[in-house]
Amino acid sequence: MKFIDKFILSIAFLLVLLGSGNLLSQTILLDPGHGGKDDGAKAFQTFVNKTGRLEKKTHFEKDLVLDLSKRIGKKLKEKNYRVFMTRSFDRTVSLEKRAAIAERVNADLFISIHANASYYKTSGGFETYYLNNKSNRAIKKVEEVENKGLEGEDSVVNQILIDLVVNRTVESSKALASSIHGKLKGFLGSSLKMKDRGIKPGLFFVLALSKRPGVLLEMGFMSNPKELRKISSTAFQERYSEAVVVGIEKYFSITRKLERNLASSNE
Repeated sequence: MKFIDKFILSIAFLLVLLGSGNLLSQTILLDPGHGGKDDGAKAFQTFVNKTGRLEKKTHFEKDLVLDLSKRIGKKLKEKNYRVFMTRSFDRTVSLEKRAAIAERVNADLFISIHANASYYKTSGGFETYYLNNKSNRAIKKVEEVENKGLEGEDSVVNQILIDLVVNRTVESSKALASSIHGKLKGFLGSSLKMKDRGIKPGLFFVLALSKRPGVLLEMGFMSNPKELRKISSTAFQERYSEAVVVGIEKYFSITRKLERNLASSNE
């Protein structure tokens, strides 16, 4: 397919999709970051085993986020949401393929899940990103890590589409980020004493390509030994996944109320 044809088809699909939001069911696509040949961040944990010997375990971001995504998915299904995942096992999935899955399942929301890393072992905390092209220099470092893997001429088309997608989804994505992050702050900040790094705008291609409201979650820093112990624990994954689900429910509750108010005002 020629370059111009791809561009026209992408624009046409985007306009149809964004104009038909009320027709979509509540379908959520969970996107465990990285996978397959892309390990994401990597960290080592030293601990004493049951026999008293010192052991060293390697943690990969791709595994941590997959486990967390499965927990979130299970909880969402229990709430009767339709849930899909861009990957349910350790495999390589390009950014374009992740976006194609969002289109195929007609997802209402796109939730991309990651773990952070830094050269500084003291860096820590959780943060939530929504799609916007007004990020600062510090955020661009995160963008560089998460935006790897665009292929060929499609990357040019994607760049052209970004502004259109941002304009159409920024308010919904920001509201979603606020709902989820507010619950994360309550679940993690108080009981697990994790630093709240806030809600931030970011130009993440996986969010732009999905063409629907979405967020990118950074659950904590694998490079921080103390935080690695937390985020790799069952207790953390349970609390984090519960917070995300409650945040999603709050978002849908708010949007339904706004839709009802808008409908009644037009009568």
